[in-house]
Amino acid sequence: MSKTDWHLAQVNVGRLVAAHDAAEVAEFFARLDEINAIADKSPGFVWRLQDEGGNATELQTTPDPRLIVNMSTWTDPDSLFAFVYRSAHTPVMAKRREWFERFDGAFQALWWVPAGYHPSIEDGLSRLWLLDRFGANRNAFTFKARFPRPDEQGLPVDMRPDPWCVGRA
Repeated sequence: MSKTDWHLAQVNVGRLVAAHDAAEVAEFFARLDEINAIADKSPGFVWRLQDEGGNATELQTTPDPRLIVNMSTWTDPDSLFAFVYRSAHTPVMAKRREWFERFDGAFQALWWVPAGYHPSIEDGLSRLWLLDRFGANRNAFTFKARFPRPDEQGLPVDMRPDPWCVGRA
């Protein structure tokens, strides 16, 4: 496979500080369409998990109704990194502690998928488990230790994410 045959998948999860309809998380939900639109228009964006409302917040992924899952695929790590840390998404993400509880364990994982593949929620949750159990590896990693595509050799690269958001609580 060549460079263009691989996409970078990402999952991130968070547990809301209150129920979906509570005032404490109203701003988060009010900004969701704006942030999704930024992602959709970002260079390198390929796909994101969506429910009928255009985001993934109504998908009941676990028995916990306050746990939210976000997943997407990107053509390359630099595109995802630019969206996360260098776009209008960044100041909104910086407020996440207002809306989400501190998460016990990995809340973000990255991994390579064949181009065109849309990972399932189970794929994403299993990557978080792998990261928690075994640390960064070729099957589940973070921007702090990003592994090369499966068709490449090499050591993990530290993309130097902002220290307040490296994928672990």
